Amino acid sequence: MSDTDDQPISAAPRPQAPRRLGLSGKLLLLTIPLAMIAGMLIYIPAIANFRVNRLNDRLAAANTAALVLDAAPSGMVPDSLSRQILSSIGARAVAIKMGQQRRLLATADPPEAIDHDIDMRTMTVWSAIFDAFEMMLERGNQSIRVVGPAPGGAQFIEVVIDEKPLRQAMYRFSRNVLAVSLLIAGLTSALVYLALHYLFVRPMRRLTANLVAFHENPESAARIIVPSRRGDEIGVAERELSDMQRDLVSMLHQKSRLAALGLAVSKINHDLRNLLASSQLLSDQLASVPDPRVQRFAPKLMRSLERAIDFCQSTLSYGRAQEAAPDRRMILVEPVVAEVRESAGLAADKSIAWISAIERGLSIDADPDQLFRVLLNLVRNAAQALESRPSGDAAIMQIRITGRREGSVAIIEVSDTGPGVPARAREHLFEAFQSSGRPGGSGLGLAIAAELVRAHGGDIHLVEGTIGATFRISIPDRPVELQSVRNERARA
Repeated sequence: MSDTDDQPISAAPRPQAPRRLGLSGKLLLLTIPLAMIAGMLIYIPAIANFRVNRLNDRLAAANTAALVLDAAPSGMVPDSLSRQILSSIGARAVAIKMGQQRRLLATADPPEAIDHDIDMRTMTVWSAIFDAFEMMLERGNQSIRVVGPAPGGAQFIEVVIDEKPLRQAMYRFSRNVLAVSLLIAGLTSALVYLALHYLFVRPMRRLTANLVAFHENPESAARIIVPSRRGDEIGVAERELSDMQRDLVSMLHQKSRLAALGLAVSKINHDLRNLLASSQLLSDQLASVPDPRVQRFAPKLMRSLERAIDFCQSTLSYGRAQEAAPDRRMILVEPVVAEVRESAGLAADKSIAWISAIERGLSIDADPDQLFRVLLNLVRNAAQALESRPSGDAAIMQIRITGRREGSVAIIEVSDTGPGVPARAREHLFEAFQSSGRPGGSGLGLAIAAELVRAHGGDIHLVEGTIGATFRISIPDRPVELQSVRNERARA
């Protein structure tokens, strides 16, 4: 490991994001125009209704004046009195139609021409709104003839008025409505803002602040958010965030331990390889000793040392990179199982019964070294499980390995009569450093076995409903490429 590897790596400074409008400011800018739009929607029918009411008032006053003028004998109403009556109702002329006769009851300064005709009997809502805004946009003092229903037997009554006084009254009404609308909009915006700020903005701000704080130190359990008792979506988000942060803190602590372990193992690995290399040199010298027992065990010792050196060479492969791709070929299963028994020390251990039920001549398409590692991890786990049983347990201590073929899939099962796998350990059974709960277990054996089996395209799982623990390995044969077979036959 180089000197630069020991230097702490400082995190790059995060660029400062430009200051932007916060959620509260956006909410305020949103509620104000919405309240103004609501006030505008109220103002449009209000100004049209104001104009209609003013015109109806003129018609009502004209009806009253018509009753007075019609009751007087013809020519008995002086012009001065007619002018006063017309001035009191704000009109220039009043006429009434009875049957086929149209009668002018009073007039004062009649206009030269009528600019607009308004029939209150046929007016609709949309026409009232359109005419109201059209009147407000006009200039000058134009004359308007208003027609409406008349009392008694008359067909209708007509009144001629000036447009300017009505327009000015509509302007005053608009200013009053605008002032009231602004006041209502301000109060409504404030109430809506406070309500939304309390219900949504404050919790979101709390979540945001917690995320920022947690990002600064994700390994600190003190930065985990404390969820509130809310039952809505924000409460669910708080609880889910709290659970996610707890899982992340736990995972980061585990990763930190793995990093520390990897650093320690990498330091040990260098010296251990040198020691094993020296032992390998000594074992080579043992091969020349003529003793038959030495000649019998020396090759196995050399093979074990070679495996140990290879294991040391790839000690960090699990945490740092993927395992090497398996060098698959058709091999017999029985010799591998026999070598696993000897390497696990069970050949001389009479306390644990060993049963091998491998189909005769069973072959498997696998890497022999990786298959050896898979079976050795499972057998050692089984032996440790049997040794961890209570001393007073009189049950038979047994390890059984079975092998068979189902079509193009080779199946190997490793079972024991131990206490089995606890229910709480089954969920993370094949994850690194998630041991099955027995004393002395590192939690790496099943993880390594699962990774090697999956590299072969196979599957490993715990069989339910068995005595002790039974692990089943399924490794399918590789598909045969027909073109390569034809080429080989052609060459042959």
